[in-house]
Amino acid sequence: MSASATPLSIPSLTAPVAMGYIPLGAVFGFLFVQAGGAGWLALLSSLLIYAGAAQFMMVPMLAAGLPLSTIALATLVLNLRHVFYGLSLLNHMPTQRWQRWYSIFSLTDESYSVLTALKPQDRTRRMALVCALNQGWWVLGTALGVFLGARVQIGLTGLDFVLAALFAVLAVEQWRVRLDAVPIWIALTAYVVALVVLPGQALAVAIALSLMAAALRPARPTVGRQAHSQHD
Repeated sequence: MSASATPLSIPSLTAPVAMGYIPLGAVFGFLFVQAGGAGWLALLSSLLIYAGAAQFMMVPMLAAGLPLSTIALATLVLNLRHVFYGLSLLNHMPTQRWQRWYSIFSLTDESYSVLTALKPQDRTRRMALVCALNQGWWVLGTALGVFLGARVQIGLTGLDFVLAALFAVLAVEQWRVRLDAVPIWIALTAYVVALVVLPGQALAVAIALSLMAAALRPARPTVGRQAHSQHD
């Protein structure tokens, strides 16, 4: 890849995330305002908390008047998975301190997917930019939702599918980079089994089964992948 093409590569990589984050961020901003919260607090939440699902969870909890300690504990439990994301990228963290701390703060599921689709040598120098662009999409969506929530009443039917569509696109991008469809088949099989065994907790069971399968799966040989990367 030439140096002149580099500035365009990151926005194109984060474009699928933008397609999910902008409408989902707008839903969060809309719901926050409709629940009686101030618009600037919704924006501040997306800037300083930036936790996606935890922000949605926060809306009814704040509306119910729950203490901040309860909300903070629930957010911690919900976002514990990010610890494992960070550990797997520990050797690729930026060297500059502010970039390192910002990347730790802003690492999300979608940013992790984009970063792991990059070549290992590109992750360090592009990590902070990828995370910043993705947070920018979320903040932009929140601002749009705040604006709409303060002025109009609109239906939100169908927007709940946006996140599923986003993860489907990211899964396809992972497959295109790694040329390995086995993780996708493992996830699909695990979810079917979970639906049969424990339909009420299908997602949690499927995640647990997928993790077990990933731990037991033999490591892939690296020679072919290295040759493919050098060819690219």
